[in-house]
Amino acid sequence: MTCAVQPLEGEARERLIRWIQRRMIETGITFDALEQALANDMRASDAIRYRDAYGNTWTGSGDMPTWLRRAVAAGQSIEHFQTRAL
Repeated sequence: MTCAVQPLEGEARERLIRWIQRRMIETGITFDALEQALANDMRASDAIRYRDAYGNTWTGSGDMPTWLRRAVAAGQSIEHFQTRAL
C-alpha cells in the first residue's frame, strides 16, 4: 500500500523549510551530506525488487529467500511482492 503525500504550499511549506533548516544547523547536517544520504537511499531502494508486509526484501539476485519461497509455496504469486514493474 502506498500513501500519497500531498505537497505543502504557502505558509505551511515555508514553516516546514525553516524548521528543517534549524534542525540541520543544530545537528551539523550539511546540504551535501543530506544530498548524499538521499542518493544512497534511492540506490538502495532501487535495488529492492520484492518486499513483504513485514519488511523482508529481496533484490531478485541469488537464491530466493526463505520468506518468499514459503509464500510462493503457499500459493501466493511472486508478482504480489514486486515493488515495481520489472
